[in-house]
Amino acid sequence: MADDAIVEARGVQRTYDTGRVRVAALSGVDLSVARGEMVAIMGPSGCGKTTLLNCLSGLDDIDAGEIVIEGTALSSMSDHERTDYRARRMGFVFQFYNLMPVLSAVENVELPLLVVRQSGKDARRRAMDALELVGLAERADHFPDELSGGERQRVTIARALVNDPAIVWADEPTGDLDSERAEEITTLMRRLNRERGLTFLIVTHDIAVGRKTDRIIRMLDGRVVEELVLEPANVRTSDAA
Repeated sequence: MADDAIVEARGVQRTYDTGRVRVAALSGVDLSVARGEMVAIMGPSGCGKTTLLNCLSGLDDIDAGEIVIEGTALSSMSDHERTDYRARRMGFVFQFYNLMPVLSAVENVELPLLVVRQSGKDARRRAMDALELVGLAERADHFPDELSGGERQRVTIARALVNDPAIVWADEPTGDLDSERAEEITTLMRRLNRERGLTFLIVTHDIAVGRKTDRIIRMLDGRVVEELVLEPANVRTSDAA
């Protein structure tokens, strides 16, 4: 594994068996992501983007190959160890927010900490810090249906950051937003990447999102077919906001 790599995939294969047909979702994927890098995974629908993200993060099993996160092979972890590692070292951002409608913004953000039995007082403090980081501290007591789409996604990002993760996985984080809100969320992720050194791996159809990253990885039919380096990680500062 490269010295600065936080994620590495070697010959990863994943096949889905529907009972009538076998579909090769991933066919020998090799990939390395450096610590502090912001990477976009792009390609047509059904090319394996989300499957790759789920496999890299340990949400899905693989059929062959190896995935190494922070120097440890996922295959060496038990299911419990993987779950604990995700809770402590990973953050997740999804297209449709996955917020609990009966909880306020701050309660949604602190939930991952309460799940791992952090004290309520400390969880609330860290949740408020995370909301402050994404510019939503003043909306902490509002419920999801009282927030705009962009605000809900900011809450989701705050929740992803509250455990101080090593890496954030984002699956179509701007897919449910208009172009203006999408630009705000992409700029926010880029600022967090630069200022805090957060590693982001983003699945997206939006080329505007891809252009904000350090590198675009293009997939087709379960394979990586192209890598486009846009800039060295965390060098350019003109987009920071």
